[in-house]
Amino acid sequence: MNMGTRFIATKEAPVHENVKKAIVAATELDTRLVMRALRNTERVLKNASVDRLLQIERERGPSLQIADIHDQVAGVYPRIMIDGDMDAGAWSCGMVVGLIHDIPSVKELIDRIMVEAERLIGNHLLGLLGSDQTPAKKVA
Repeated sequence: MNMGTRFIATKEAPVHENVKKAIVAATELDTRLVMRALRNTERVLKNASVDRLLQIERERGPSLQIADIHDQVAGVYPRIMIDGDMDAGAWSCGMVVGLIHDIPSVKELIDRIMVEAERLIGNHLLGLLGSDQTPAKKVA
């Protein structure tokens, strides 16, 4: 299970609050794939810098070089994650961003994951045993 984006939006994550707020505000339609022509594809959250990067990629086409997009991808994480400059560059963000609606503690997040896993496993096992069993209760 990949949970990087989800764990960034937790109380304990050592990133700027702007990053956490951007994750909560985003939908799954707010991500873009960049650097495909370089065979180094990365999914990132859309911002002004990503728009510039995509424009350069369209203009350069197959002749794109990393130097062409250097300003949008190199050394941007401290400006984004520490300083909170959300347009500083491209930063990794999964499509799961559309399912993130809050900023819980890590403990709260893990507890939710465990409750949901137990519910799913319980329902699956009941399905294997037959339909005469009582299904597990859904936890909100």
